[in-house]
Amino acid sequence: MKKINIFLLGLFIIGLSSCKKFLDIKPSNSGDSDLAIQTPADAQVMVNGIMRTMTSADYYGRNFLLYADAKGGDFTIFSQGRGLDGLYTFNHSPTTGSNSGFWSQIYYSILQTNNLLENINKLEASGATGFASAKGQALTARAIMYFDLVRLYGKSYDDDKTSFGVPIVLTKLTSDAQPLRATVEQNYTQILKDLKDAAPLLSKAKAKGYINYYGNLAMQARVYLYMKDNVNSLKAAEEIINAPGSIYTLYTNANWVSSWTTEAGSESIFELGVVPLENDLTTGSLGFYHRRKAHGASTALGWFTTSDYFQTRLKQDPADVRWGIMSYDEAVTAPVNTRMGALYKYSGSVALAGDGKASPTAVNIKVIRLSEIYLIAAEAVLPTNPVQAAIYLNAIRKRSPNLAAATAGTVSIDMILDERSKELVGEGHRFFDMIRLNKSITFNDELGSIPATNRTKTIDRTFFKTRLPISQAEINANPGLKAQQNQGYQ
Repeated sequence: MKKINIFLLGLFIIGLSSCKKFLDIKPSNSGDSDLAIQTPADAQVMVNGIMRTMTSADYYGRNFLLYADAKGGDFTIFSQGRGLDGLYTFNHSPTTGSNSGFWSQIYYSILQTNNLLENINKLEASGATGFASAKGQALTARAIMYFDLVRLYGKSYDDDKTSFGVPIVLTKLTSDAQPLRATVEQNYTQILKDLKDAAPLLSKAKAKGYINYYGNLAMQARVYLYMKDNVNSLKAAEEIINAPGSIYTLYTNANWVSSWTTEAGSESIFELGVVPLENDLTTGSLGFYHRRKAHGASTALGWFTTSDYFQTRLKQDPADVRWGIMSYDEAVTAPVNTRMGALYKYSGSVALAGDGKASPTAVNIKVIRLSEIYLIAAEAVLPTNPVQAAIYLNAIRKRSPNLAAATAGTVSIDMILDERSKELVGEGHRFFDMIRLNKSITFNDELGSIPATNRTKTIDRTFFKTRLPISQAEINANPGLKAQQNQGYQ
């Protein structure tokens, strides 16, 4: 694991060197920064490197998505001691299980992005052209990273936007730099600035594995929703839904399950590429952690399974097409296993088909899909137009063909939230949804008789451990953070 003090420049130099396959150019911090990129093609190679770092095990490659499902109550654990239990049991403190990998990995990716942006700005200042796409992707990626950081370490925007968020770092840093935490509101202001600055630079054409205009717009819709700015969230979502030429289309019930066996499907607005022998985490991959115990390999330990609460939601309709990506787990074995708790989205299929590559664990990470955009639109328009909210919700709810369609009289935030759970399970949303909507989270500890001593069975966002601590090692390296430690961890 990288040294936790992400602000040490040495970490950045070492990290860039380790990504040589993706960054096949001289990194600026190992020599003259003016030599880092010279052409738009060089800049695109740097974008490749940024996307590569985002698939780290400590980010979208595994732990960040597991975090939201395990802490949000949609996942549970059947046995302790298999790995990453602390995500579920909230066993984290500044000195033990702090999950500092999120902080160090995401800031490492931010520093890499800042390096690219500074070099592009220098070249453009000298009259060079052709860097718009790389710049737009880098700005959007940085916005995503800060959005993820502030969700991990800060309070919800509507809870207390004046409370501490995370440090905002927009330039390359010297080895003695010690930036302090900005407020949640300042973080969101910077996130939106990056997204707005990036949007006009990006193409509207589909871009497999990269960020285009609609990927940027999708992130705007998500960010505005978290800010409870329904007007702007809906505006961004509807621009995607109504995009000319049907650039993105929802999967039908007939092809929803098989969609997970392909890259860049019709719903995929932004996904991160995972490539064998490059960034495939193999037995440490997200899909491997979702499988039932011993499926495909003895090293598959059955780390996480969906909770009884998630199962109850999906059981509202036994014909729900989304059962097709589920399989039995180890929780109920006699006389036959009847509990369909193992999730196979990131194995491609229950048969471990992958998504068309040589390895069934090298499955692209779907960062944002069209289904989510419809659910964002439903939530954003609900307070003012429940008829339209029901229309957007039913576009996804129809995946449960035996459930009654939502109407203007029945559609509710809880109905939308339940549909988000069923549609987006395993994709890293549930915890953040429950926190931003100020909902209580109840954990399925009884499935595996889990003694969760670090939290109660039911929590809400007043529980201090819904925010991660700043690790003690980071505070040692940057003492000013001590006074800014999250409440409850001092």
